[in-house]
Amino acid sequence: MRDLPVPARIFGLAGLLPFLALAIGCWFRPAFGFPLSAYGATILAFLGAVHWGFALSDGRAPWGRFGLGVVPALVAWVALLLPLVAGLLVLAAGIASTALVERLAARRGLVPSPYLALRLVLSGGAVFGLLLGAIALA
Repeated sequence: MRDLPVPARIFGLAGLLPFLALAIGCWFRPAFGFPLSAYGATILAFLGAVHWGFALSDGRAPWGRFGLGVVPALVAWVALLLPLVAGLLVLAAGIASTALVERLAARRGLVPSPYLALRLVLSGGAVFGLLLGAIALA
């Protein structure tokens, strides 16, 4: 992670704060559940957008590369249509799955290793927050 610009580290880690604050809020007020779900969906769609950008920067990108850019947004949308707890679980699975695919892509040189290091930390925090919120609301 040291190879990443300081703003990327700071903004990335700060992006975990809503996950944690909203998840804790779910233990006290169920009304925090939808904002947690909406934030998780936004982040999952953002993860796909990163890969869309990677694909566009490579003039020879295969279809799968663009697919990785689209699928997370579709999963996020479906998660918002589900009952709240199920949606939070789908979002957690979507973020974890995206991290797994990114790890595999990094082995092929398709994802920069400094990005992957930060993403694994951020994915872990996001999944933790989403699961914590789901448990509180179950």
